[in-house]
Formats: sequence, structure tokens, C-alpha cells
Amino acid sequence: MRKRLSMKINMLLERHFPERRLFLRSDADTRFIRLRPVTQMVGFAGAAAIVAWAIIATSILLMDSIGSGNFRDQAKRDQNAYERRLNELSAERDSRAAEALAAQERFNAALSQISIMQSELLNSETRRRELETGIEVIQTTLRKTMKDREAARDKVAELSEGGATSTGTSATDDAAVNFLTTALEATAQERDQVVADAQDALVQADEMKAEIEEMADKNDQIFRQLEEAMTVSVKPLDKMFKAAGMNTDRILNEVRKGYSGQGGPLMPLSFSTRGNAETADTNRANDILKDMDRLNLYRIAAQKAPFANPVKSSFRFTSGFGYRWGRMHKGTDFAAPHGTPIYSTADGVVTHAGWLSGYGKLIKIQHQFGIETRYAHLSKFRVKVGQRVSRGQRIGDMGNTGRSTGTHLHYEVRVGGKAVNPMIFIKAANDVF
Repeated sequence: MRKRLSMKINMLLERHFPERRLFLRSDADTRFIRLRPVTQMVGFAGAAAIVAWAIIATSILLMDSIGSGNFRDQAKRDQNAYERRLNELSAERDSRAAEALAAQERFNAALSQISIMQSELLNSETRRRELETGIEVIQTTLRKTMKDREAARDKVAELSEGGATSTGTSATDDAAVNFLTTALEATAQERDQVVADAQDALVQADEMKAEIEEMADKNDQIFRQLEEAMTVSVKPLDKMFKAAGMNTDRILNEVRKGYSGQGGPLMPLSFSTRGNAETADTNRANDILKDMDRLNLYRIAAQKAPFANPVKSSFRFTSGFGYRWGRMHKGTDFAAPHGTPIYSTADGVVTHAGWLSGYGKLIKIQHQFGIETRYAHLSKFRVKVGQRVSRGQRIGDMGNTGRSTGTHLHYEVRVGGKAVNPMIFIKAANDVF
């Protein structure tokens, strides 16, 4: 059975691969190699396999080349888009910084004007009170003089009637009449002078009233400018902290408790010492002072929260926060050349500066409000444990240590021990600074 099957297979092969002989001739003799059907089939199959492998390999290489070219073009387009976006954010940040600086200058100028106007207002109030007191004294003197003049006139009339009925006027009566006449003339002159002084006082009072009204208008304009400046300065900061998911009231209270800056919190104004109700200007000024105090507290809090960017040189984002390859990526990756400076994103204290599995060379910084930042895969440390660092201070150099596929910075932000997206803070700051 096996022999018959072998014969059939051999006959089938001879139809397609008949037996051939390969002659090899030399000077002395001639030899030949016998190529049986099986040998020819094996050779043909091997050649076909080599050709097929070559075709498939060439196709794969061509497809990889085309795919890698498309990927490089897409990566280049993404990089250009990132660079354009970064340039736009940088320009927007510079414009916002210029606006904030201009608003601060306007605020300082308005504050100086308020100080000057407050001094002028107090001086005018003092002059007005002095004029009111002088007018009251003049009116009292005028009333007394008028009474004395009427009394003198009555006395002269009595003396005149007495002289008409009597048979003779004595020298003493003449002297009395002359004295009264002189006194009346002096009183009349004094009355005229008092009336003139009173008219001058009324004119000065009218001028003072107009000056006070003009000063009130100027104060109102200054208050409006200050209120607008405070609105422009405070609202973006409030929005920035809320966009980062932070409770602004809790943060400001915490900063206020630990406040150690020069001058301390701003105190409310009080222009009255008589226990009277506060005026509208006083309330407006106190509201502005509250906004100034809030702005100052926001400024302190912004230094203590990680709103800055850890890389100031040119870089590209290579991986964001979220799930990646089935695992949670708890930070954002910044790629740049080896040795690129890395900066602290907020004021804080270094709690770790050493090697940690997976992270490589790692720096941990503890900030206020329960926030911690981590800087991984570094090549060099520039701080040590326990050192207090400031926002924008250089803490290390970018590297490729730990579980890393290339030179980059792995940057994490943790609030209460839980990792959050660092771009929330960075984007919130980009909308303000």
C-alpha cells in the first residue's frame, strides 16, 4: 500500500518536475548531478518561500515607511500647533501682566490723590467750622449792637422831650446829648462794619460750599477709578483660584491667620470722632480697603500655590494627566533637552530629594493648603531636604532617570495626598498672568 502511494506521488511529481541531470565537464572527465522530482520540488518550494518572504518584507517596510512618514508629519503639525498655542498664551500672559501693572500704577496714583484730597477735605471742613463760628459771633455782636442803638435812640428821644418842656437846658444835658450822638455814630459804623464782615463771610461760605461740592465730585471720580481698578485686579484672581478647585474663603482665612507681611491687614477708615454714623464716602473707602486687603491676600496665596510653570525654557508636552496604557498617569510630562532647568512652582519646603523607584531622582515640595508637588526623572538636585524654596527658584535639572523612555520632567500636583491634573493650575494662571 505504501509502495503504491509512493509510486503515485512519484508519477505526479514527474509530470511537473521530470527528472533532470546537471552535467559538470572538466578537462579529464565529465560528471553529472541527478535532480530527482522530489529534490526539484523542494528547491522550487524553497525559492518560492524566499521570493514570498522578500515580497512580504518589502511590503511591510514600505507600509512602515509610509506610516512613519505620516506619523512624523502629524507629530510635526502637533508640535507646531503646540508652539503656536504656547506663543499665544505667552503673548496673552504678557498683555495681562501689562494690564495688571497699568492697573496697579493707576491704583497707586489714585491712592495718592485720595490722600491729598482727604487732607484738603479735612482742612476745608476745619475752615468751614471756623467760619460758622465767626458768623455766629458776628451775628451775636450785631444783635447786641442793634439793641444798644435802639436803647440810645430811646434815650435821646427822652432827653429831647425833656428839653422842650423845661425852661432851660443845662450844660450837663448838652454834654450827655453830645456823648450819645458820638456813641450812636460809632455804633452805626460798627454795625456797618459787622454787616460788611457778615456779607464777606457769607460769600466765603458760598465759595467754600462750591469748593466742597467740587471736591466731592473729584472724590467720587477717584472712588470710581479705584473701584474699577479693584474689580479688574481682584476678580481674575478670584476666578483663578476657583478654576483650580480651591475654596477662596478658606484659603484667604488661612493666609490671614499666618500673615507676616509688612504693615499687616489694612484697617477700616473712620473720619468721625463723635460717634456719628459713617458717611457714604467712608463706606466706599472701607470697601476699597477691603478689596485691597483681599488683593494682598490673593497675592500671598498665589505665591504659595503651584500656579507657575516648572519649565521656563522651550519644551513640548509629551503626556498628560489621566489613564495611559491601562494605568493612571498621575502627572504631566514636559520634554526638553537634557539638563534643562527645573523651577519650583510655589513657595514651600523640600521634603524629599533622592531616588524613588519608578520616579528616579525625585524632589517633593510641601506647600500650604495641603498641596504637594513632585518633580521626577531629574538628572541633578540643586536643593536638599528641609530647605525652604521660593516660587521660581531653580531646584534641579531635567534628566532620564528611573522608569523613563526619554529625557523629560514628570510633574505632579497632589492636594490632600490625592493627585490632581497640574494643568488645572497652569491654565488657571495663564488666564490671569
